[in-house]
Amino acid sequence: MQASDTEQQIRAYLEYFRDLGVHDFYRRDVVWDGPDAALAEMRVEAVDVVEVAEVAVAAPVVRAELEPMVAAPALVVVAESLSLKPVSFDNLAPLPTVRVEPEAREAALRVVQEEIGDCTRCPLAYGGRHAIVFGDGSPGARLMFVGEGPGADEDASGLPFVGKAGQLLNNMIGAMGLRREDVYIANIVKCRPPANRVPEPVEAGTCSQFLVRQIDIVQPEIIVALGATAATYLLGVKQSLASLRGLWFGVRGAKVAVTYHPASLLRDPRQKGEAWKDLQRVMVEMGLKGPARG
Repeated sequence: MQASDTEQQIRAYLEYFRDLGVHDFYRRDVVWDGPDAALAEMRVEAVDVVEVAEVAVAAPVVRAELEPMVAAPALVVVAESLSLKPVSFDNLAPLPTVRVEPEAREAALRVVQEEIGDCTRCPLAYGGRHAIVFGDGSPGARLMFVGEGPGADEDASGLPFVGKAGQLLNNMIGAMGLRREDVYIANIVKCRPPANRVPEPVEAGTCSQFLVRQIDIVQPEIIVALGATAATYLLGVKQSLASLRGLWFGVRGAKVAVTYHPASLLRDPRQKGEAWKDLQRVMVEMGLKGPARG
């Protein structure tokens, strides 16, 4: 019998906790002797791990395995990160006092990518991912696009936005009078969430540190948040897409505009005209006139 998406997600969390050193899910007197031994001093208060892992509809056997994990000190950190509201990228780290020079940006991005390595920092590493999708484009781009997370095509290729949604994004970039290689493209999370679900807060929170550094290195003038999830984590606000569109925000020294995710436009092509209005605002801000029409 094939496991459901929910059960696969739970098992990914279990493997994640085991990799942290949490092996005994039944004892309530766990002694934490890993590198973060100070966590053992923290008291667990009303932490419902079933809620943390979002397994309310999971199989009873799997739930029974997870519920006693409340005693593991490492879970305090996970539970707290899941319960926190989104935090603006401006508040995740101080703005750099020294900016990376244009000729050093490509090498600086490689350093971040090497630091990520074969990442196992969050449960997405155990959810069936094949590739870590770092980013793509010009290290000196004036314009940056940030999406939600990789899909199946991106997971296979290791590059962001290469499937049908990526083809549409390429067309959108071309309509602005730019080429894909002129911009920089990245995602909130760098691993494909199982079944293309929305990234969990603990996953987005863990991965955001690297996207912050990518933005600080590239230093785009404008960032386009593709979809509500990207906007939520970049801006630190959880609002509807409709309430965010048409406004300018600030993140890491760049102006941020919010528009529809290309995948959403594929599902509802009627919104393409609205997305084009958003991009036209960006073009005006950047002084772009679009390609000449014959």
